[in-house]
Amino acid sequence: MSTVLNWVALAGALWAVVLVVVDRAPVLGRPDGWAYAGVLALIELGVLVQAAIGLVMAFTTDRDVERWTLAGYLLGALFAVPIAAYWANAERTRWGTAVLVVGCLVVPVLNLRMGQVWGG
Repeated sequence: MSTVLNWVALAGALWAVVLVVVDRAPVLGRPDGWAYAGVLALIELGVLVQAAIGLVMAFTTDRDVERWTLAGYLLGALFAVPIAAYWANAERTRWGTAVLVVGCLVVPVLNLRMGQVWGG
């Protein structure tokens, strides 16, 4: 599941890069921004499911894993996209859109790190 989530997040980041290049802000509350808002909602839904499953697995496993570090990464990924979307919607400039690039890229980076923590 995290592989699909990573690809969707990278697609969201690429879409935001295109918007930065053409100097267009995605207004997430209007019809012209609904498609991108849908991508962000899909990413957030995937991260939410991943956080729920990951937290249960982290605190019920017999493996030697840094439970609180893994929980921090799961929760960090959970809040990255909504914070970036709020920021981008508040600042409707090229730089607000660039925040969406970073917010979407946080998800695959944290997924990579969670895999390293889970692997020991």
